[in-house]
Amino acid sequence: MDHSEVLTSVTKFYLESHDFNGYPAYTLKEEYGLSNEEALSLIEALVSLGQVDVMLTGNPHIKPFSSTDIDAQLAGLRALEFSEHFCLYPKPETLAEMSDLSKYNNRPYTLALARGEGQLEFRAFDLSVLEHYRNDPRYLYETDSIHGNISVRDAFYQSDAMEERDQVLLQTFGFAYDGDMNRAVAVYLRYLSGLSPEHQQFWRTKQLPDTYNLHPDYFRSTILGEWGTRISIFDAFIEELVLINKMSELMKMPPMFRETYTEQRPREFAFLLRPTLAEFNRFVLLLDQMMSDNLNKQFFASTSIPLEDEEARTNGKVVVRPRGTIALLEAWMRRYFHPVDPEPVERIFATFRKVRRLRQEPAHRINDDAFDQQHFKNQRQLIIEAYDAVRFIRQALANHPYVRSNPPYVGEELFEGKIWDI
Repeated sequence: MDHSEVLTSVTKFYLESHDFNGYPAYTLKEEYGLSNEEALSLIEALVSLGQVDVMLTGNPHIKPFSSTDIDAQLAGLRALEFSEHFCLYPKPETLAEMSDLSKYNNRPYTLALARGEGQLEFRAFDLSVLEHYRNDPRYLYETDSIHGNISVRDAFYQSDAMEERDQVLLQTFGFAYDGDMNRAVAVYLRYLSGLSPEHQQFWRTKQLPDTYNLHPDYFRSTILGEWGTRISIFDAFIEELVLINKMSELMKMPPMFRETYTEQRPREFAFLLRPTLAEFNRFVLLLDQMMSDNLNKQFFASTSIPLEDEEARTNGKVVVRPRGTIALLEAWMRRYFHPVDPEPVERIFATFRKVRRLRQEPAHRINDDAFDQQHFKNQRQLIIEAYDAVRFIRQALANHPYVRSNPPYVGEELFEGKIWDI
């Protein structure tokens, strides 16, 4: 049989299918009237010559990766009791020889698939590429700092109020790191290919060199189909607020925190998208709002901690000043908790005050909006310290008699410290 005719069929099917799908073995048999033995012999020849790949496992209609081992494929074919439910794919070399791919030139990531790259091979991008979507209210932008997705809000989907080219969907994106732990966005070609030509070109301008590795849990969940081994530190922070408020209720007291952010998590409560001083300062402001500003004064008032301080002046007048929430937290914990090792408790107060001090600094001086990778590192260290502070509060409340007798469920990740801080 003329191999070139079969290669034309395999290539044509691949390029004209909806999603660069493989040419099924049963179609090969039907189109050329082949028996199982004849089809298997032909396929082995095409694989041996490096002209096609076969997908024998998983979803055979999607080619996940372009790197395939010819000997492994042949071994798989020979070990297989012939089945029609596997597919043939043209090798990149075959596609280069037989196809005019110029129609994909304005879609660089669709072109990569048309050239035979795997659908689950990824590209890394500068984090700032996400700002376009996060800051545009027409998009629904969600991320837990490990996984994320982008879609168009219902009010703008198929609406004249938004150009069709901008009505994009990115079903999933993740994050990746290079050897120096610099962070990047990671997206599989399968999903990049679904973007409009204009948005593919936009993402292409933000593409980074091929020196990044996927976040371990993003790889596990999207490639291996496994549950993640840890949760992000931002999710863990919010879960700690929830637990603290549950413990407050068990203690028959008002919630310690006014808001837990479970219903509406701030979009900016995540790792920075751009390492600038302005973005870092915005994160500090948000973090202080979730910590010090979020402390509920009624929690402390219920335990007879005075909400005001009286200051006697030299003229005999007494000035009454409201106590700040950090001072209330410190007064309450010093009254009711006397651990053998006071260092973790002292770190709680120090961290709350550090976040408040960092928040106040931009208000007292003019700063250039400096671009510096150090801002990423500073933010990471700050959220680690902030998480430790709320975790220590939760652990302190766990010693209350009412909580010990009926403790709330603490998830495995929090209990065992299975938390990603990258």
